Amino acid sequence: MGFDLVVLAVDPGATDAEIRATADRCRGLHHPKGDPDERIVGFYEALRARYPDFPPHDRDSPWMATPLDVGIDHVSMCLGFGERRDPALQLIDELAQRHELTIYDHQDDEVARPADVRTPLDPAILTLIDELRP
Repeated sequence: MGFDLVVLAVDPGATDAEIRATADRCRGLHHPKGDPDERIVGFYEALRARYPDFPPHDRDSPWMATPLDVGIDHVSMCLGFGERRDPALQLIDELAQRHELTIYDHQDDEVARPADVRTPLDPAILTLIDELRP
């Protein structure tokens, strides 16, 4: 079992409902084709420089499924639970903010926009969350 996130190149004024619809479309079979959004390209290149999604994988790879699903307007990721996930989540968040991308968390139905203020979670809380997950 993994933890799914999708990073999206959406209009900054998009509503949560529009972001959910875009994320759902990205998971479907009928995804638009075209030139990739430069923000997605920059995000993906920086992310895979630290956490490659093609073999050989480092021992600290956070990915449950590879390669990552990359489209013209998104990068979808399935991360494992545990200590390898936390640094990857931090990097994903930092890169998404840097490239002005939105993060959608399917499990919690949460949207994180680039301008949102983030409060770092206490490591003890992250450990507790991991212990409570099935």
